[in-house]
Amino acid sequence: MTHTSPQPDSPAPERFPVVVLGAGPAGLTVANALRAASVDCLVLETESRQFVEQRPRAGVLEEPVVRGLERRGLAGNLLRRAGRHTACEFRFDGAAHRLAYADLTGRHHFVYPQPLLVTDLIREYADVRGGTLRFEVRDVALHDTDTDHPSVSYVCPETGRRRLVHCDFVAGCDGARGVSRSVLTARHARIARHDYGIGWLALLAETPPSADCVLFGVHPGGFAGQMPRSPEVTRFYLQCPPGDDPENWPHERVWSELRRRLAAAGTPPLAEGKLLEKRVLDMHDYVVEPMAAGRLFLAGDAAHLTAPIAAKGMNLALHDAFLLGDALVAYLTAGDDSGLAGYSAACLRRVWDYQEFSQWLSDVYHGASSGDPYRAGTTLARLRRLFASPAAASAFVEQYLGTADHYGDPAGVRPAGSGGRARLSRARAGR
Repeated sequence: MTHTSPQPDSPAPERFPVVVLGAGPAGLTVANALRAASVDCLVLETESRQFVEQRPRAGVLEEPVVRGLERRGLAGNLLRRAGRHTACEFRFDGAAHRLAYADLTGRHHFVYPQPLLVTDLIREYADVRGGTLRFEVRDVALHDTDTDHPSVSYVCPETGRRRLVHCDFVAGCDGARGVSRSVLTARHARIARHDYGIGWLALLAETPPSADCVLFGVHPGGFAGQMPRSPEVTRFYLQCPPGDDPENWPHERVWSELRRRLAAAGTPPLAEGKLLEKRVLDMHDYVVEPMAAGRLFLAGDAAHLTAPIAAKGMNLALHDAFLLGDALVAYLTAGDDSGLAGYSAACLRRVWDYQEFSQWLSDVYHGASSGDPYRAGTTLARLRRLFASPAAASAFVEQYLGTADHYGDPAGVRPAGSGGRARLSRARAGR
């Protein structure tokens, strides 16, 4: 709760202008923005450094996000090491249909696994910029966030004693299970939630990708996806019942279903390999609205969750972080509170657009396997229109790449080739 009191045997309180909760992409990006402006902050993380630098997460980054990181001096390794994706491929009706989105816009996706980005951001913040970051803290609590003198307390893992930190602002970047969201929603905010009623079996395989781009298999037996992560490792997804047990999916069944659902005439067979990870994700979204109250500001999964259907989660977290980091710097260095005042509304405009796109794309992915002939028919109509209408393709790509002008670009860069006509290439059966 917001007004719990620290234990009476606390050591002498500390003070930082900003306390950042969570050492994920959002929290570390906010912290780096503050350090770059010579504003001190404290980052608190409940897990170990090794854990946050290794946990498997998303890997697809929009180009505007990468340019935002580059502008802030945070993209050096990313730009040297990341893969570039210029197309995606839908497989349905036994054929492969390639959408070359770089030809439409001059923009592309970057593929850089989140653990690598987090490692880069921690190194820059703690090792290069000398920021303060404490891992494995326990029992984090927020106090007086409705006032001008908030504070954060936590149990120190070394001493077992509760420590108190006074601050001006709290950046809640501690994810769906962190304390920040519960504090905000307890008194100020509502949670809008959507459950898709489906599950995805998330797989990480020690095998090279079988195509040079993301594959979306829209199949009567269920959705399947391939997302390349590196030349040696590939992410796969298989639609399954919500709450399914990963043990129901032994090696042979996984690869049999992937081959069946991603089959398309004229395409090479999938490369099979050892399964490194196997877990079931129940597809759901939520949005906390507003994303701020008093001196507490949420960013990333603490504020909203977008199912991995559209690969938007890490991108949204970083868009939040750009806005929040810049707004805190403007206030703490120049007394300009306009960014903080407009923070929630600015973030939510993109958040709700991405939520809508995720819902639309879910209908496309899962309509063929719904068991409803009407939904299956409208799904195929949408897919065929995507490859027959340049206008439909352009609208899809704008949302898929996150390049709509009305979002604003965190790096101040206009999309190259915007307004151009669509160019699509198809790999049809028999061609």
